[in-house]
Amino acid sequence: MSLVVPTMAEMMAKGEAPEYLFWVGCSGSFDDRAKKITKALVKILNETKVSFAVLGTEESCTGDPAKRAGNEFTFQMQAMMNIQVLDGYEVKKIVTACPHCFNTLKNEYPELGGNYDVIHHTQLIQELINQGKLTLKGGGTFKGKKITFHDPCYLGRANDVYEAPRALIEKLDAELVEMKRCKTNGLCCGAGGAQMFKEAEKGNKEINVERTEEALETSANIIATGCPFCNTMMTDGVKNFEKEDSVEVLDVAELIANAAEL
Repeated sequence: MSLVVPTMAEMMAKGEAPEYLFWVGCSGSFDDRAKKITKALVKILNETKVSFAVLGTEESCTGDPAKRAGNEFTFQMQAMMNIQVLDGYEVKKIVTACPHCFNTLKNEYPELGGNYDVIHHTQLIQELINQGKLTLKGGGTFKGKKITFHDPCYLGRANDVYEAPRALIEKLDAELVEMKRCKTNGLCCGAGGAQMFKEAEKGNKEINVERTEEALETSANIIATGCPFCNTMMTDGVKNFEKEDSVEVLDVAELIANAAEL
């Protein structure tokens, strides 16, 4: 199936306005692994006829890493540029697969005049399933598998979104197994706060190794994530334990796209 990804500029030229702007984010645009998450979400949006568009080359980083690293000036410059573009296209609703973009657009842009209805891709997919627009094939790919969900910090603790990703996993004919630290008590993967882009500091263990240990203790076949940063960190953790052959790290959108056989 060929993917259809219109840009806001193309839609505007036709005099059309999509229901959602899909904010792809740096990771989903440039990281080869995260591009697969982007494609999975686009497949779902195409299949369910959701009207959406991307900014394409007009999209810039939300400024989250700069802000978390303490550079408020760079953050505000990035944000103001993005708000100008979004408002130019009269964007009302935004969906994104990155909790960092989600949190920044939803909670920090309003202070600078950017007010949008922002949802995480797991919330939108849950809505599509609830509305009967997306059906999963029963007894599919994940039947009998154990899946554990790693809560992204900016989705869970920062925005109280715990239900949507789990509800989706429970629809997969799989067994959802929880790590000992989960939901409000979840442990960071180690990439947040711009840590993704710097070398680790001295210590006796990497955070992602500790988190992966907890995931492996559940005997899960699949570690599900809802964030491209978490995906990278958990994948590296699985490699650290040389478990790549027995444990997969997949985004919730990929699980759903696979189960719906898109």
